[in-house]
Amino acid sequence: MTRARFPALLLAVCALLLGLPGTAEAAGYRYWSFWQADGRAGWTYATQGPATAQPADGDVNGYRFAVSADSQDAARPRRAPDFAAICGKAPAGDGTKRVAVVIDFGTAADAPADGGTPPAPREACARVRADATAAEALAAVAKPLRYDNQALLCAISGYPRTGCGEQVSADTGGTDPAGSASPSPPPGPRPVMDLEPGPSVGTVAGVAAVVVLGAAAVWQARRRRR
Repeated sequence: MTRARFPALLLAVCALLLGLPGTAEAAGYRYWSFWQADGRAGWTYATQGPATAQPADGDVNGYRFAVSADSQDAARPRRAPDFAAICGKAPAGDGTKRVAVVIDFGTAADAPADGGTPPAPREACARVRADATAAEALAAVAKPLRYDNQALLCAISGYPRTGCGEQVSADTGGTDPAGSASPSPPPGPRPVMDLEPGPSVGTVAGVAAVVVLGAAAVWQARRRRR
């Protein structure tokens, strides 16, 4: 490559990178987020999916359907994690445990266009085996569930009717500020709720721009030494 052509190519590459569409227009992903509480504290975003999480007797599991960019801005269930109010004071019994389940179907703003009307939030007390997972507790009180072929939870109690973790642009839906189908196959071995988007186009473009600018600096240094 000639010296005269390199600066022109550099400017063209930088202009292309800076002109790439970033994530400013992306609101996030429409999906079911998974939350946990021990019956005394507030909601905490789960660090693993319901397929592997094993709640203890007296725990509360929460599910919220919303548009969220990631775990940092995911909308919490709008019902408090009150185990006593949901499961009462009845003993679990030998070899079983009680898991309070809170299901928040979200708002109309977060609903997919063809997914149906969000039902009202509801609560249920799941009585399951002592070694049951959170996914099994959910299945005990909220069928039908729908999963995709990668074990991502797509629908609870048949809602939404369609869609599964799709990306949503800012002009088609957003999170609720106040909250800042056929029978499914069994959930797979990996977490089914932890939907973490990969690097954004803007991030990739930024890294590429740094690489290009670094190459330009090396080229200029070599040119001065000649």
